[in-house]
Amino acid sequence: MTNKTFVEAINAGLHAEMERDERVLLVGLDVGRYGGLFTATQGIYDRFGSDRVFDTPISEAGFTGASIGLAMEGFRPVVEIQFADFATVAFDQITTIAAKMRFLSGGATNVPMVIRMPFGVNVTEGGYMAGAGPHHSQSPEAWFCHCAGLKVVMPSDPADAKGLLQAAIRDDGPVMYFEQKGMYQRVQGEVPDDDCVVPLGVAAVKRKGTDLTIVATGMMVEQSLLAAEELEADGVSVEVVDPRTLVPLDREGICASVRKTGRAIVAHEAPMTGGFGGEIAATIAEGAFDALKAPVRRVAGFDSPVPATGDLLQLTIPNAARIVDAARGILG
Repeated sequence: MTNKTFVEAINAGLHAEMERDERVLLVGLDVGRYGGLFTATQGIYDRFGSDRVFDTPISEAGFTGASIGLAMEGFRPVVEIQFADFATVAFDQITTIAAKMRFLSGGATNVPMVIRMPFGVNVTEGGYMAGAGPHHSQSPEAWFCHCAGLKVVMPSDPADAKGLLQAAIRDDGPVMYFEQKGMYQRVQGEVPDDDCVVPLGVAAVKRKGTDLTIVATGMMVEQSLLAAEELEADGVSVEVVDPRTLVPLDREGICASVRKTGRAIVAHEAPMTGGFGGEIAATIAEGAFDALKAPVRRVAGFDSPVPATGDLLQLTIPNAARIVDAARGILG
């Protein structure tokens, strides 16, 4: 085990899979000699060279489409879209071609590729940091969860970041891999040095509790754990569940927690309307309704573009304080 930052764990996962399987390639802007805008691919070009690491022009549609072709020919490309917001430029390639090819071919053609995307707001110890603004800070995971044929992964700590990435690279279908960029350098944790593959579709209980379940994704897992500590001082026992994989979703794991506690909050960074939290809330309503002692509450971003100033970010993006308020409302 080695203590690593969130981005170092991603780097370790890439190194491990490229060492293990020569079919794994890296494709994207600045992923080569520069080492990635956020250092996620640092050292990989030096180790594996230009035959397996491809710096591309600024054309998300172009290099994503080319990577789909590589995947169809038996390679396993890992594509970096520098900010998740820019996936819109490659949306047709992702949702019309990559997601549908296996179905169109009657199962004969797989598209084993991973699309890595930094998303969300920047964070400091004191709160959310100004600067990235509405074009570089969105949380668009729900767009891809709605597209049949894609798997969607969102780790919340370094060990899962490595293990889920290894699993995604080994998967035979296209996987959207979301990395909360405010966690890159700030969040640290112990990461196994050897293979630590985390199966897709299995939720993790990050904290056990008996009075309330918080189902949280991405950075909201961290904020939910902080909220749970504050609520513990009030005598409230909170269970925090991280789905880790949004598609496929561990519906049974989530419902098992809610059946135990009888109360549920769903927390995510993306805007509330159309956010994936609605799917999780519906899952709870369908699978654990008879156990609920109160309505499911969502804590999510406001339905607005992401502000560029720190003060406005504190208002629009959820945090531990908003989760605590929601919990107290449910608990009466």
